[in-house]
Amino acid sequence: MRIKKKLSVILLLICTIWACKKADDLNLYTFVGFIKPAHFPEPTYKFTSTALTEETFNLGRKLFHDGILSRDNSISCASCHISQNSFTHHGHDVSHGIDDQLGVRNSLALVNLAWSTSFFWDGGVQQLDLTSIVPIHSEIEMDETIDNIIKKLRAQEQYPKLFENAFGSTEISSNNVLKAISHYMVSLVSDNSKYDEVKRNKAIFTTEEASGYKIFLAKCNSCHQEPLFTDYSFRDNGLGINPAKDLGRYEITLKEEDKLKFKVPTLRNLKYTAPYMHDGRIYNLQGVLNHYAREVVQTPTLDPIIQQNNGIPLTQQEMKDLLAFLNTLNDDSFVNNKTFMQP
Repeated sequence: MRIKKKLSVILLLICTIWACKKADDLNLYTFVGFIKPAHFPEPTYKFTSTALTEETFNLGRKLFHDGILSRDNSISCASCHISQNSFTHHGHDVSHGIDDQLGVRNSLALVNLAWSTSFFWDGGVQQLDLTSIVPIHSEIEMDETIDNIIKKLRAQEQYPKLFENAFGSTEISSNNVLKAISHYMVSLVSDNSKYDEVKRNKAIFTTEEASGYKIFLAKCNSCHQEPLFTDYSFRDNGLGINPAKDLGRYEITLKEEDKLKFKVPTLRNLKYTAPYMHDGRIYNLQGVLNHYAREVVQTPTLDPIIQQNNGIPLTQQEMKDLLAFLNTLNDDSFVNNKTFMQP
């Protein structure tokens, strides 16, 4: 009788643990839609044409992680934008595409895109809904066409139903493919770092972090404006021309003054996004600070702020404090959120 009672207790304990774990897992998968953080500005993305719903998000998440978007079904968006690395291709200086071809640029983090005014390092696309076309059609990334993708999706048993759930019809169109993917990407909001908790008056900086914050405001905030930590501008930050002869924004505008200008990236989640710069040439944050402090290359288009001071002068102590502050921008809950991971 005692044995049976012990077994019952053990079974109850196991069931309770399992139920709690399932509840935790379900919480991680809870769809929350798009919620603007109180300390963020108004988003630039327009939700008016198609409502963001759990169904459009789930369809977009599935498409984002599906190699069906590439010519040989081997490369997905997630191949170069890994959720656990703030949606970058961690450890790779430049992105890897179909047939193991190499691109010329580092994969930008897909984070807080609802506030972006242009996309890619050169700002070649103005609308989030159109960004997926670029890697899909790129010969070195996915090497596919949207028309062929639609044919492949229609041939799949599951996709017509998913499109019906999301858009009210089993018909699959290019517009709805792109819209679903952008609905997934626009939901990638990172706002739970220590910095954000400080802004919500739920935490305080350490002495070192507070010192780093002051240094940041004095020497970095003009380009990496808080709370998004980018001003979405294009600037020549003194890297000089690389072996790939990538001229950045100039390749879009063909204006001489845009040569070697690249988008100012966000500083959020730097812990997860190495290597750094548009071509991934710098492998750690200390190297980034060293570049601005003493390795800036003088070019005709060098940003005036950097040119004025011949870089960004930083003492060793200032570097240490600044790194401490930058670490407060890491959002562990964002990179570990299963809602964003492969379904």
